[in-house]
Amino acid sequence: MRPSYWTSTHSRVLLKMKWLKRLLGGVLGLLAILWVGLVIYAYWPTGVDEVPAVNLAGPTDRFVNVDGVNIRYQTWGTPAADKPTALLLHGFGNSLQSFRLLAPLLADRYYVVAIDMPGFGLSDKPAPFDYKNAHQAEMVSALIKTLDLKNVVVGGHSLGGAIAARVALKSPQVIGLVVMNPGIINSGVPAIAKYLVFPFPRIQAKLFGDREFRSRFLRNSFINPAIVTDDVVRDLGRTAQTEGYMSGMTSMMGQYSEPDELAMLPRLTVPSLIVWGQLDRNKTMAEFEELKANLPRSTAMLVPTSGHYVQEEAPAETAVAMHGFADRVMPL
Repeated sequence: MRPSYWTSTHSRVLLKMKWLKRLLGGVLGLLAILWVGLVIYAYWPTGVDEVPAVNLAGPTDRFVNVDGVNIRYQTWGTPAADKPTALLLHGFGNSLQSFRLLAPLLADRYYVVAIDMPGFGLSDKPAPFDYKNAHQAEMVSALIKTLDLKNVVVGGHSLGGAIAARVALKSPQVIGLVVMNPGIINSGVPAIAKYLVFPFPRIQAKLFGDREFRSRFLRNSFINPAIVTDDVVRDLGRTAQTEGYMSGMTSMMGQYSEPDELAMLPRLTVPSLIVWGQLDRNKTMAEFEELKANLPRSTAMLVPTSGHYVQEEAPAETAVAMHGFADRVMPL
């Protein structure tokens, strides 16, 4: 009885192990097929011909070479001894077009310069390249010197706000800092992004280059999505048409890092202004309060009707706050 029972039990165990091995092999096979499919999708032609950025530039676009990287910028107003320079930095996946409504409202009190940071808009998208915040801030600081900008109030939205804070710490030409729903405490990027490995950075780059995906992604970030017009989508669509887009954006997507600017804020010596859209879906009022508590010499304006893109959903209110800030920071 015992040998027979033992043999029967042993046979059942072996059968179960056999089925488990088959199941595991099937799962691994499906994962391999899925992986190959993702690689094929990542490298499947987009149908977009990449061309030199100058071929896509408009009449108001200018370019300056900073450390071997061509950076696109636009200006509003004229420099003057009694005017500060507002240097505006956009958020992730955007371009200087996000200041199209705000910049003209500032031109009577500021000389306004808005740029596409490296990797965005019509600026160069080199690969390999360090696209992390610290190096982006170095590039912006070098641009300030190259353009010989004076009395700079550096302003940034979202990702640009975190970079602007670094520029304010680094550049002696900066006399003030303006942050608009900045990515200083919370970047707004899902933490899973830090674990993306081949081919996911390229897939992300491909998605952000797709006009329909980009349109839906952007409109979902607005309380009033009607602000994201077809013209805005077409303007942003030029990014994916520029030479080096896929390689440069793939490189950028693989360089996720947690925000670490909060610990740097106590070292700021220049006055600062926070403009905050209260209806931001990804940023809480607790984050707003923490930012106020940690930014030295700061004033804050809360805009109750705006979401994340406060400079687009409330450009007039943002301009009023920045006008008052200019009077505060300009040397007598």
